[in-house]
Amino acid sequence: MGLIARGPLPPGYTGTRLAACNLCEAICGLELTLTDGEVTGVRGNPDDPLSRGHVCPKGVAIADVYTDPDRLTRPVRRVGEGAEATWEEMEWDDALDLVADRLADVAREHGRDAVGLYLGNPTAHSLGSATHGTALWRALRTKNRFSASSVDQFPHQYVAWQMFGHQLLIPVPDLDRTSYLLVVGGNPMASNGSLMTAPAFPQRLRDLRARGGRMVVLDPRRTETAAAADEHHFVRPGTDAWLLLAMVRVLLAEGLATPAAYVDGVERLRELVEPFTPQLAERVSGVPADVVERLAREVATADGAAVYGRLGVSTQEFGSICQWAVQLLNILTGNLDREGGTLFPEPAVDVVGRRVIGPGHLGKWRSRVRDLPEFAGELPVSVLREEIEEAGDPGTGRIRALVTNAGNPVLSTPDGARLDEALTTLDFMVSIDIYVNETTRHADVILPPTTALERDQYDLVFHNLAVRNTARYTPPVFGIGKHQRHDWQIYGALAARLAERLGRPAGRREKLLGRLGLTRLTASPAALLTGLLLTGRRTTMLQLRAHPEGVDLGPLRPTLPGRLQTPGKRIDLVPELLVADLDRLHAWLAARDDAAGSGPDGGLLLIGRRHQRDNNSWMHNTTRLTRGRARHHLLMHPDDLAARGLADGSRVAVTSRVGRVEVEVSATPDVMPGVVSLPHGYGHGRPGSRMRHADELPGVSINDLTDPGPLDVSGNAVLNGVPVTVAAV
Repeated sequence: MGLIARGPLPPGYTGTRLAACNLCEAICGLELTLTDGEVTGVRGNPDDPLSRGHVCPKGVAIADVYTDPDRLTRPVRRVGEGAEATWEEMEWDDALDLVADRLADVAREHGRDAVGLYLGNPTAHSLGSATHGTALWRALRTKNRFSASSVDQFPHQYVAWQMFGHQLLIPVPDLDRTSYLLVVGGNPMASNGSLMTAPAFPQRLRDLRARGGRMVVLDPRRTETAAAADEHHFVRPGTDAWLLLAMVRVLLAEGLATPAAYVDGVERLRELVEPFTPQLAERVSGVPADVVERLAREVATADGAAVYGRLGVSTQEFGSICQWAVQLLNILTGNLDREGGTLFPEPAVDVVGRRVIGPGHLGKWRSRVRDLPEFAGELPVSVLREEIEEAGDPGTGRIRALVTNAGNPVLSTPDGARLDEALTTLDFMVSIDIYVNETTRHADVILPPTTALERDQYDLVFHNLAVRNTARYTPPVFGIGKHQRHDWQIYGALAARLAERLGRPAGRREKLLGRLGLTRLTASPAALLTGLLLTGRRTTMLQLRAHPEGVDLGPLRPTLPGRLQTPGKRIDLVPELLVADLDRLHAWLAARDDAAGSGPDGGLLLIGRRHQRDNNSWMHNTTRLTRGRARHHLLMHPDDLAARGLADGSRVAVTSRVGRVEVEVSATPDVMPGVVSLPHGYGHGRPGSRMRHADELPGVSINDLTDPGPLDVSGNAVLNGVPVTVAAV
């Protein structure tokens, strides 16, 4: 009975209930055990057709967020500054009116672009945010929009837009049938996939081996994935483009390319990659030339192969060229749109085919200070600080008010320490968030939404990136109090108030919905999802409610060229925007050679890392996730420690062009010589943040060291390969 409950459980319920984890892209199905209304056990749901019983430590801790005494459930207003600030609870109507009044005042006095907007990663994991968030963004009408995407995945979106016609038409490895998986700069053993929804990756890897397959990893660190691989090779941070383009050259030079009939540009590509020899790749990346050649041949000759590149190759200065080269390898070997290769999922709600999300565009407007183009409606978050601080000429459009939604850019974006200072200069700031953290401590008002177990969930985005076609709708586990609001209710209420104060009439879509007795502001996410499901005709809300474990829609299958969104349903291997960036790539190498490869402290390069028990910058106040061995140390090769007279476990100063931090160092051969690694998401305890365990957690923010200056052509930040020095404190 508990497994098929359709709404919030009654108080004091004892039994079991199915739920969904929305903490990361794996979207695992959960089975909760409840005793007297409290969650006393969490395990993976073995009947979930995608996650198949898998659960990670974060999923086990999901109820800790619901019961966390640090989380907010009522609106609060800040009184005072810094560590001395206090927070006063407000009624919802008073808080929403105050926020709307202040944002409208700034927009009227300084123009709509004087209000900035930052969206954090969790907004993509909420059905309510997906269905109703755009109402608020449209009400603000600001061009100063930013999100975590430009520190994470813009190169993927940029390349997909250029090659396949839509920014989210991203092929994923057919993990359940591939025989050869090449992972470049990714760590799916820790992430369970990223831009590749692949829960239970460890089991899927065991299955790959059981059918005689292999996994090879290229990474400057021996990650959890590299440790589990059949083969791992170190590669210097920031140099993957030379390696990957050399592999493309091998395919073309040795007659191993077998592209589909709807693929254009092979001969021009042959000319473009001619300079990228395996020998040059070895000199630049450190991967031996014979290995580069062999890997290219293995991808071409395997019975179903997939090349997967993720965060490590996206968050570098040539991230888009890297992702372009990854797609070239899959396309030229005939592995794109092939069972066992890479395929496009067919979700029940096709956000690509139905254009629920726009295909993407570039340069419709530009940033005020650095004159950088928007991509897909967003400016690079690397310019957020300067757009707040710098008056410019004539100074119009400077951000004077900021809305942050489920984000902590002080810890997650470049040069976070200076952004931290810039936030103190705003005229007004509001955060839609459940915590007073390193960023939201600067807010004048915090509006807290409900959490995962209190709201329904359907993953509009991640079913579009999953390694198997499934659909799952999850009703809320717990009811909410009269003093709580869902995120979609907050967006709708603010959008309506802003429209009233700024005198903006309803748009055509809102008028049409009004004739049907609905509005985007008042219709629930479930109601809107019901309509979206009808457009795909693969399942219905009735079926999903009857099967809360999820509905299996089958394995991935070939869909090209029909699924392409390009003119003529063709793939151009040499899009001009990507080809043009090769000049910058050649210039970078020439400049490096002119400097004889020298860099600060003999060329130490900083990279990030993630841990399975970390969830970006949050959940560090959850005891069960933070106990055990320390994970905050700087990792450094023993030879690099010895060369600087440093001892394992000592405290060191790490310095980059923009900042300096002090942290303990650990010796390990798991990082390439010349490379050091810090985890992202740390650096808590700034005055005024209010999360009990997180404030006591050791560690520093890697983004106090990352530089907002260098950018990929897509606008993505450069978080890997940052030149640093390391010295004793």
